[in-house]
Amino acid sequence: MNYSFHFAPVINRLDQLLSGLVTTIWISAVAIILGFMLGLAGAFAIRSRWRWLRIFLTAYVEVIRNTPLLSQLFFIYFGLPALGIRLDALSAAMIALVVNLGAYTTEIVRGGLDAVPAGQTDAGLALGLTRTQVFFLVVLKPALKIMFPALAGQFTLLMLATSILSQIGVEDLFHMASLIDSATYRSFEVYAVTCGFYLALAVGFRALFALLYWLLFSESAPIQVPPSIATS
Repeated sequence: MNYSFHFAPVINRLDQLLSGLVTTIWISAVAIILGFMLGLAGAFAIRSRWRWLRIFLTAYVEVIRNTPLLSQLFFIYFGLPALGIRLDALSAAMIALVVNLGAYTTEIVRGGLDAVPAGQTDAGLALGLTRTQVFFLVVLKPALKIMFPALAGQFTLLMLATSILSQIGVEDLFHMASLIDSATYRSFEVYAVTCGFYLALAVGFRALFALLYWLLFSESAPIQVPPSIATS
């Protein structure tokens, strides 16, 4: 093998990669927050008594989970204009990521809520708590502890999946890497450095979620009974 490694052309354009890295981070952060909120609402709604709503959300979850994110992105960016709905690249990318994550989060949250023993709800009601109080004081934290590892993994996968946004021109990390590759013709060096950035991001995400898990669930908090009930 006579290939000579030259990382200098990549290092000289490191500012472009860092710009793409910042874009990847903030897009991932916004998509994670909005996608989690959508999934949380979806998990509640899919347990509702309205059959039509359950059918709609089940169909949404199945369609999204069984089609590639890239096809969803292309449908929003290239397909919707045929119906008169035109979105810029960043808006289309954000919608695709949030809708995709929302479907996966809906199933994760639903599974976490279903995993909490029904006896805990009965115990809370027996103490005189309302169903809303039971949910927030008794059910929510155990459910979050159960679903947190799966959510953390899904959030990390979403961050890595942002690399496909370069296909519609979003100036993320992978897009900037492609521009540098076209300018320098040092494909090995460019994508080696890019993979290193993605690896560092993934490790950083996992470390952050591990810290959050420790802060939130390091101790099992007892059921907090409102003073009005405790003194009655």
